[in-house]
Amino acid sequence: MLTLTEALLPAFARGCSVLGSGGGGDVGVTLAAARQALAEHGPVDVVDPEELPGDVLVMSCGMIGSPAVSAERIGGPVEARTLRATVERLHGVPVGALMSSEIGGSNGCVAVAWAALLGLPLLDADAMGRAFPRMDQSALEVAGLPPTPSVLVDHRGRTVVLDRVDGPWMERITRGVLDSFGGVAAASEYPLRAGQVRAAAVTGSVSRALAIGEALAGGVPDAPGAGLTRLVTGKVAEVERAADGSTEAVVEGLGGDAGRLLRIVAQTEYLAAFEDGRERALVPDVVAVLDTRTAAAVQVDELRYGMRVSVLTAPCAPVWRTARGLELAGPRAFGLAAP
Repeated sequence: MLTLTEALLPAFARGCSVLGSGGGGDVGVTLAAARQALAEHGPVDVVDPEELPGDVLVMSCGMIGSPAVSAERIGGPVEARTLRATVERLHGVPVGALMSSEIGGSNGCVAVAWAALLGLPLLDADAMGRAFPRMDQSALEVAGLPPTPSVLVDHRGRTVVLDRVDGPWMERITRGVLDSFGGVAAASEYPLRAGQVRAAAVTGSVSRALAIGEALAGGVPDAPGAGLTRLVTGKVAEVERAADGSTEAVVEGLGGDAGRLLRIVAQTEYLAAFEDGRERALVPDVVAVLDTRTAAAVQVDELRYGMRVSVLTAPCAPVWRTARGLELAGPRAFGLAAP
């Protein structure tokens, strides 16, 4: 069993930011919230789902909505406690463990903060294995689990419960609720039991984020390990942002990579990297752009001309290589041509 302490949080947050693939929200504020929660309530036990009885109710959790608003309203005791109380009322049993709905980006640290606050273990698993823009781009959707009843809570404890809808309709209705909630909400969807996690969720994701963060603790090495592959190190030579919100950038290699050009395609996350017209990385695999010196992940909307960066890739969870996984979160789901 892994125990997340304050000393391990920076590495864990760094790994979550890499798995965000340029999206998922900035981990800076939620890292601070997780630090405060651990300082006040103690470290968080991270458990393998098989360590729990199969009928234990697991509450997936995270924040959804505008990243800009989320940086100011990151979710605290009101959201966490109201979410738990509502889920327990709906299912008639206590919540026995939390699971991050999305390990990539800020929600990895949100789950740690809430586990400490609520005094619950955190499963070494999540519902995506990285960050995706839609709630229904979930391994639990691929597994065929019903997404509802799902619960949305705002910062004042106002609560909306969605039921009897499928994943796409849950996503659609939730976006409408967010307008009333001021752009951001705490959420729990795809309710499940511990016995379902091993078969339906992405397991080992908390451990993976920690391993990635530790591998990048001293910057970006040529061979980072932890499943990461460095594609190029250089400077951002060009950034073009289109009216539809998409972004294309060119990284010009420096040093040992001099003479190389890598083209990156992004929407809310980095989706693809090409060199000489050849695909080097493609969604659902992770594409991450890091500050070369600090290994801090660069969000898509932060990418600027002249930055010294390293572009890395990491394989997605196997669930995203299935036919249903590729349908939900493969290249065509983002308007890209499939290989």
